[in-house]
Amino acid sequence: MLQQLLNTYQIILGSKSPRRQQFLKDLNIPFEIRTSDCDEVYPHHLTSEKITEFLAEQKSNTIKISNNELLITADTIVWANNKALEKPSNKEEACKMLETLSGTCHEVITSVCIATHKKSIVFTDKTKVYFEELDSEEINFYINHYKPFDKAGSYGIQEWIGWIGVSRIEGSYANVVGIPTSKLYKELKNFL
Repeated sequence: MLQQLLNTYQIILGSKSPRRQQFLKDLNIPFEIRTSDCDEVYPHHLTSEKITEFLAEQKSNTIKISNNELLITADTIVWANNKALEKPSNKEEACKMLETLSGTCHEVITSVCIATHKKSIVFTDKTKVYFEELDSEEINFYINHYKPFDKAGSYGIQEWIGWIGVSRIEGSYANVVGIPTSKLYKELKNFL
């Protein structure tokens, strides 16, 4: 159990994501939310998990914590065709992303930074997601009804598109939703 860690540190979640917040609640970890408006910009030479590792650390560096606090930040991208698909800025971009993912396999990559004043670690998890062919009617229905503009790759696997479009995954389902819970739990357990 995490009791020793929870007795030592107040947990701070540096994320506005309702999915990440729910996962911490489900793990029975009490936490406060503290976020910053960090620009999610990274050097263009970075690829794959180097992007999410950089952004998770960058978020961590912009949130102030005290000596008795432990901060958790994370970043998720969809990696398809050697390119990062982040959050879409409009409906047209969301459509293009889903058209790109249709009928293919891609990776969902999440990096998590756990930090105190004394130390910090970053770890990454990857999940392969296989999509069925999606037609334009299905894509438009999903975007119009679910408005996935706060989600990397323009989709939430836990929503309608996941139920009709995802044929299988290899790896952590929780990672695709927003944070790799089993890895997070293990890393927190071993953090002290």
